[in-house]
Amino acid sequence: MNLDENLLHSAVGPQWSHIGVKHHHGIDLPLSALHSKDSCGIGEFYDLIPMIDWCASLGMDVIQLLPLNDTGDETSPFFAQSAQALNPLFLSLHKLPGVDEAKLTELRNFNALPRVAYHDVQSHKLIFFRTYFDEVGASVLKEKEFELYRQANKWVEGYALFKVLKNLMSKNHWQTWPLELQFLKKEQFEELAEKYAKEMNFYIFLQYLCYQQMTAVKRYGKEKGVFLKGDIPILISPDSADVWRYSDAFNLTVSAGAPPDQYIAEGQVWGLPIFNWDMIKGQNYDWWRTRLSYAAHFYDIYRIDHVVGFFRIWAIPHGEPAKNGKFIPEKEENWLAHGTEILSILVDHSPMLPIAEDLGAVPASVRTVLTRMGICGTKVMRWEKTANDEHFINPMHYNPVSMTTVSTHDSETLELWWKNSPLEAQLFATDKGWMYAPELTKAQRREILWDSHHSSSLFHINLIGEYLALFPELVWQDPHAERINVPGIVAPTNWTYRIRPSVEELLAHAPLAEEMRNILK
Repeated sequence: MNLDENLLHSAVGPQWSHIGVKHHHGIDLPLSALHSKDSCGIGEFYDLIPMIDWCASLGMDVIQLLPLNDTGDETSPFFAQSAQALNPLFLSLHKLPGVDEAKLTELRNFNALPRVAYHDVQSHKLIFFRTYFDEVGASVLKEKEFELYRQANKWVEGYALFKVLKNLMSKNHWQTWPLELQFLKKEQFEELAEKYAKEMNFYIFLQYLCYQQMTAVKRYGKEKGVFLKGDIPILISPDSADVWRYSDAFNLTVSAGAPPDQYIAEGQVWGLPIFNWDMIKGQNYDWWRTRLSYAAHFYDIYRIDHVVGFFRIWAIPHGEPAKNGKFIPEKEENWLAHGTEILSILVDHSPMLPIAEDLGAVPASVRTVLTRMGICGTKVMRWEKTANDEHFINPMHYNPVSMTTVSTHDSETLELWWKNSPLEAQLFATDKGWMYAPELTKAQRREILWDSHHSSSLFHINLIGEYLALFPELVWQDPHAERINVPGIVAPTNWTYRIRPSVEELLAHAPLAEEMRNILK
């Protein structure tokens, strides 16, 4: 198949000309899972610099990240307090001007823990930020670049005031605040902004620093020929600056989720509000435009989370199980037009190339629309089967407008799937012509990864842990510790995954680099 001739007809947007209609290879990693000699308890923006160098040396040109937005006390990156604001916990403290390295020793002790101690790191870093702001904040606030940042990002005022009020309200949900603080008119907002200007400056200051560091990382990636792929969750936390400030753009009477399916029999209740699309459309999709415009400062490509939700989303009345939900829009004949209109606006507005998460029960017509719009779908190899489930689809037969992967942040790792789903593993082995055994061998893992990088898809991206598992010394002894998230449960292991080797150890592991280069050949 000639990719250029067949795909340029659908991939006509400027995003594709920027990225290139060709095969792209990369790694998927949670930034929080990295640790280096310089980082302080959690992966930081500048930890991506050596990872960019590493990918470039291997012949890879994409690094995919989980969402980087500010989530407050919530460890899940999908429960953001802002659609734009980055999480200041990812700031590389050693790169901040005037920082005394001796003050970072205590924070670096958290790097030795097998999992990210999110809340401990958060409390220590917030103390550091307060002291740092007292030391340099006054001078930074006077800088021309800071004022330009503030003027160009009007959303940051609402975010900062939300953070201030949330602290004053003992971090309680905004819907429990006094009524006069729940729904602010313009005059009230301005009065509060004047009253709490100093405290708001602290949060705007942190966002300015995040912006500086992450844009520098993206520039470095461009110099090295490595694209950054961000993650744009379709939804946002109900207790967020956006839902508080623009509550009329959201339907707060229901929770988004997923109906029961082959993967999760009871369905899912996410606890996130759905959009009031009529209101958003009446405002010319400004909320989404602002969100994507800001993200484009940091990313070249972005994952559209739960893309089918733009066509129809499962809405569940509060307090009821997922099975009692319904799709909105309710009429199936309206789904395609609804989603196509929204995605057309988003795709045309942003220079970033979108790649859709279209897993689960997605109508075939939706995938047809995505291909026609030049939006890649996602192919998880273990879930790509023939209609009768009797065989796995040959990766060379995938729709080229797609991304191939062997696992996701929400799924079992390849090793756990092989152990926990023996019937599927046997079928997979049979289709490959292998002799099935309960333990996945290194040779089999290598071949599966090779297949993932030689499918007919344009993009080939796997979680970094799947490559590390080629070498037992690079992964945790308990394979469950390599899993990032288990959907549908609340557990301290969710979203606290830490890559076992440090960034420095990872880059120095010559056998791993050789394996990865061979997998790409």
